[in-house]
Amino acid sequence: MSDRRLTPFSGRVMLDPSRQEPARIGLPVCDLCPEPGALRDRQVLFGAEVGVIDRRGGWAFVQARADGYCGWVVEPALSPPVPATHVVSAPATHVYREASIKRGEVMRLSLGARVAVTGAEGGFAVTPEGFIPAQHLRPLGQPETDPVAVAERLLGTPYLWGGNSRDGIDCSGLVQLALALCGRACPGDSDLQAAAFPRLPEGTRPERGDLLFWKGHVAMACDAERLIHANGHTMSVAHEGIAACHARIAAAGEGPFLGISRPGG
Repeated sequence: MSDRRLTPFSGRVMLDPSRQEPARIGLPVCDLCPEPGALRDRQVLFGAEVGVIDRRGGWAFVQARADGYCGWVVEPALSPPVPATHVVSAPATHVYREASIKRGEVMRLSLGARVAVTGAEGGFAVTPEGFIPAQHLRPLGQPETDPVAVAERLLGTPYLWGGNSRDGIDCSGLVQLALALCGRACPGDSDLQAAAFPRLPEGTRPERGDLLFWKGHVAMACDAERLIHANGHTMSVAHEGIAACHARIAAAGEGPFLGISRPGG
């Protein structure tokens, strides 16, 4: 059976690559839903490239270019495609009306949002939407090298089921975002992530950047003793001892440890 999340079929229209309408997300963050008006599966960030497959009642069925995830977004979230040049590398940033922090902001963008930089002015990157502090951006052609360091920028971010932004994020969203900024393809949900990366032999000692899986949950090892994850225990992105995490999840009866995977570079 095909996976609904990755199947470009709206229920009435199947993907036709020759007729797919390119677009990008023009809101700071947007829910991606299994049906119009339903609870979200995931979120997509500003600048994400999508292909529009169908439209219905103010909603659009899209497929995200980055990971193939499919779902419905509100039509006002869609903007004409503009090739991105940079990604937000700070936990969050603001887009200002002018090249001044005192003249008011247009919107707030999260770590991982993509923007098209067309110039520079007074320490700001110029984009079609406004001015962004240059130190908050990184060229797309210069991926980061340490996904753990990326994830740690979101320490304290509230836990949010299906979230993918600084305003709220879940376990798989944190892992996907951290790997994406390091130029590594990664699915959006923990079960897909567990299937995507090779499992290490049982008893392997975790190394920095390894992924640890439980049923419905994923964490990233900071080293052999400690991990980082977005979790419902603290309701935040937090560090936790690996042994303590194992014991807590086992005591809560939330399922067995499934193993360790090592994403490729």
